[in-house]
Amino acid sequence: MILNTTHFNSEHKQLIADLVGSEFSLVQKLKMNGVGSKRMIIDEVSPNMKLMMNVVSDINYGNIELRPKGILIMINQGLKNFTWIIPYYQLVIYKTNGSSIHAQGRFVHFRDNKTFKENKKFFDKLLDEKVKYDMAYSMPQ
Repeated sequence: MILNTTHFNSEHKQLIADLVGSEFSLVQKLKMNGVGSKRMIIDEVSPNMKLMMNVVSDINYGNIELRPKGILIMINQGLKNFTWIIPYYQLVIYKTNGSSIHAQGRFVHFRDNKTFKENKKFFDKLLDEKVKYDMAYSMPQ
């Protein structure tokens, strides 16, 4: 689900909390060494997300925030902000020429450059959180 989060809306906050959980507490954020990625360059998006990208030849930026039951991908388009809400059970990550995040019939591909390499620890943390979530709901053997 993609929301226009340019302006504060309490309904959006509640919807995000229902889908991926509320924010981590300050103590949890400190234990995890942060829950947000640095800004990354968006290389390519799926056709149904092209409207959220800058039309002219500007660079598109996005960042990722961890939540207890999923992630939020924040995309900036000029003065507008969009948030893509992805629960862990829908999240698929491909690491080819950067990183590509797929869910809900959409995808975002982040460019493999210096800013992406700075986020390697964050992506490791993201994968660990996804594995923890998947293990909590896996079938017992």
